[in-house]
Amino acid sequence: MAVTADIAATYRGPGRVIQRLLSMGEREDRALAFVMAACVLVFIAQLPRLSREAHLTGQELNMLLGGTLLAWVMIAPLLLYVVAAISHAIAKLLGGKGSWYGARVALFWALLASTPLLLLHGLVAGMVGRGPALDTVGLVWVAVFSWFWVGGLLQAEKP
Repeated sequence: MAVTADIAATYRGPGRVIQRLLSMGEREDRALAFVMAACVLVFIAQLPRLSREAHLTGQELNMLLGGTLLAWVMIAPLLLYVVAAISHAIAKLLGGKGSWYGARVALFWALLASTPLLLLHGLVAGMVGRGPALDTVGLVWVAVFSWFWVGGLLQAEKP
């Protein structure tokens, strides 16, 4: 299935998509591709907000872009690996029977599948700015990301 079709299917049931992804076998290159694609899309989602911030404050846009690129494409994937490891360790303590790879895929896929909402959040931040619209979109993203991650992690940690 195409990644875009899997993303749409995740909104209907994250557990089924994670189960199918895990049934394809453990391939770390796939997990790395998910996290890198998600982080690049998160960076892209930041562009309207950064442009607005540079215009309103007079800051240099290239400096803002460089810092954000470094944070999202170089540092965030490493931190996400750590978060996935911690979530798997907690799941193990609670009786989970999954693998480290399954925990990584659950987290990375949740971030990738929720990026359409992050792109919307970036547009609202760039076009409207701070306010209730931005807060609402952010809250919806957090809820959807959490649903995807918890649903995927529960599926990945099943015996």
